[in-house]
Amino acid sequence: MKTAAIYTLGCKVNQYESAAMADLFRRAGYRVVDFEQPADVYIINTCTVTHLGDRKSRQMIRRAAKQNPAAVIAVTGCYAQTSPGEVLEIPGVNLVVGTADKSRIVQLVEEYAGRTAPVQAVADVMAKDCFDELPVPTEQGKSRAFLKIQEGCNSFCAYCIIPYARGPVRSRLPENVVRSATQLIQQGYQEIVLTGIHIGAYGQDLADPRINLGWLVERLARLPGLTRLRLGSVEPHDINQQLITAVANHPNICRHLHIPLQSGDDQILAGMQRRYTAGQFLELIDHIKQTIAGVAITSDVIVGFPGETEAHFQNTMQTVSRAAFASIHVFKYSPRKGTPAAAMPDQVPPAVKEDRSKRLIALGQRLAHDFAVRQVGKNLAVLVEQPCEKLTGFYEGHSDNYLKVVFPADESLRGKIVTVHIEEAGDAWLKGRII
Repeated sequence: MKTAAIYTLGCKVNQYESAAMADLFRRAGYRVVDFEQPADVYIINTCTVTHLGDRKSRQMIRRAAKQNPAAVIAVTGCYAQTSPGEVLEIPGVNLVVGTADKSRIVQLVEEYAGRTAPVQAVADVMAKDCFDELPVPTEQGKSRAFLKIQEGCNSFCAYCIIPYARGPVRSRLPENVVRSATQLIQQGYQEIVLTGIHIGAYGQDLADPRINLGWLVERLARLPGLTRLRLGSVEPHDINQQLITAVANHPNICRHLHIPLQSGDDQILAGMQRRYTAGQFLELIDHIKQTIAGVAITSDVIVGFPGETEAHFQNTMQTVSRAAFASIHVFKYSPRKGTPAAAMPDQVPPAVKEDRSKRLIALGQRLAHDFAVRQVGKNLAVLVEQPCEKLTGFYEGHSDNYLKVVFPADESLRGKIVTVHIEEAGDAWLKGRII
């Protein structure tokens, strides 16, 4: 039996697509093995959000070539899409696919396997106008399953390469989303996570103007047997009252929204080509917190964007503090060739980015601890995910408002939702007991 191994870099969408590609290989008669094992085919699903993603992608390609020089090495993902020439120059690469044809990965691998020269099969992703259907991955662990609902992004933020790598917005047809969600429920998954490149844009390309993310969430929440529905990252300008009301009214929709801020300074936001001000963002956060009791709002913030001064950074610190996020992810700006920001003047020195990153991370940790402390004494619904590495006899999982909770349990509870009384809070984690 032929074997295939897949290595994934980057986001949840890539992880979802890798799991789907693994299923495609299984259906074609391959045995999917660990990437560290010898294989007949290696798939490297790449990331290009930062220069570190590019470098790691190249490292994994070279590792695959070293493990089995006779293997077929196919490179897909965002780095392959935006820089196919660079990828083709890496010794050992046989096939470069990009992001547009992952549903045809097995066909492409077998079609080009016998070629002596590497093949560039990267399609023009900007010309794609419909969602590329992949099988819903069957092996996503025992607890939660991801469900991709859309592809692409039309925003073109000044710093971001993703619209060039993923193409325009393509929404999955609602009936296909519902069918896949029903399939996951029947498989016993307790939590479904909606994912995509820009899920807040869901429905923008569909003919029916009523269809948007709020409409879809409302429809999914009513599916029989759906215990928990979680949303991936949603841009602030995509959050409407319909979506907020759906989260507030349906107990099976998680009280957690990840809303990227990126900067808390209006001048920097304008330079980033974001479509809101810091004041508008805070108004939205206040409204959500007033409408959804106990909601956790997490965020992404970029430091060191071109032209960012200490005064701009201080505005970001104040905005983050005022928003009182449950947690934040801090990114140091990384120039991406082909984006407007890469050619901007006043690039911030790496040492300054590092200093600002550390200060913002420290603020985020304080805010996370404050949010965790407010959960002590409450009863939270927790999805039991895996044994806790640090505490013998304890398991861990996430509450609906996305806090890690540890508690005494055993393997029989894995994949189930239990109610945990919170007794102690640490930095973004909670400890309690099942009631």
